[in-house]
Amino acid sequence: MQVNIYYGGRGLIDDPTLYTIEKIAQVLDELRVTVERYNLYEDKSGISVLPKTLKDADGVILAASVEWYGIGGYLQQFLDACWLYGDKEKIQHIYMLPVVMATTYGEREAQASLIRAWEMLGGLPCEGICAYVDNHVEFETNSDYGLMIEKCAENFYRSISKHTVAFPNSSSQVKKTVLRSTRMALTPQESEQLSAYVSDDNYVKKQKEDIEELASLFKDMLGDEEETEGTDKYIAKLQEHFVPKEGMDASFRLDLTDAGKSLIVDVKGSKLDCYYGTMENPDVIAKVATSVLEQILNGEKPFQNAFMSGDLSAQGNFKALRNFDAVFRFS
Repeated sequence: MQVNIYYGGRGLIDDPTLYTIEKIAQVLDELRVTVERYNLYEDKSGISVLPKTLKDADGVILAASVEWYGIGGYLQQFLDACWLYGDKEKIQHIYMLPVVMATTYGEREAQASLIRAWEMLGGLPCEGICAYVDNHVEFETNSDYGLMIEKCAENFYRSISKHTVAFPNSSSQVKKTVLRSTRMALTPQESEQLSAYVSDDNYVKKQKEDIEELASLFKDMLGDEEETEGTDKYIAKLQEHFVPKEGMDASFRLDLTDAGKSLIVDVKGSKLDCYYGTMENPDVIAKVATSVLEQILNGEKPFQNAFMSGDLSAQGNFKALRNFDAVFRFS
């Protein structure tokens, strides 16, 4: 017979839970039971692979220390891993002894939480130990408490050895009808392998990097599509409303402040060249928001008026700036 102890406390020297599980382990050892103890706080990243240790266990002891509220994060993480990666067929035959020692209010609620969780996993909970401990020295030196712990350990041993049958409970029905997992159906071996991947920090880091790389790639692709759409919209408007003017040679660089790119408008007589990019020493450099540019292109506001009202800023050849409205007539 093998019993695994999963301790969810912080390992503090005055934690009464440690005394209790050590007392239980002594009794089980005398009964020739193999006892394996796992201190969850010692290997936080390895908690997700611990469900595989259940495959050789006939019983488990879930030991929680209530310091302020609930069973604590380590034990909850272990139960989450059992739900995600544990062999449910094996858990159905595993007896669980809850041990909850509290230095504050809430030991009974924490014990009920452990029992409910194990029932939902399909396991067999037994009558456990829960107590409020104000002074750990008095608790550990009280012989009556020691006898009660020993008796509970012996009853746990009998439940396992005699394969005690438990009454059906509603938690198992909740599992069947309500908590239907949307995950892929995995074999116990596949679940165990998946839990190993989850606990491998290097693997998880590499997966995150791959996801970020793909996200960046798709973002760039989407950005290219949006830029193409913008190019078609703005450039098409300029080309549509271009009115050639004899002897008019001027170049404009419109820096779109909220788009992070520049629209180049190069006029050479009857020829118009529009594109996104850069140009060295254009005649006019204007900084404009896309919303203002759209107002200009829709004929709501002339280029010159936008400059005079401060909606756009410009520098360079102001004669060329004034001629912008002459060669592009949007209204």
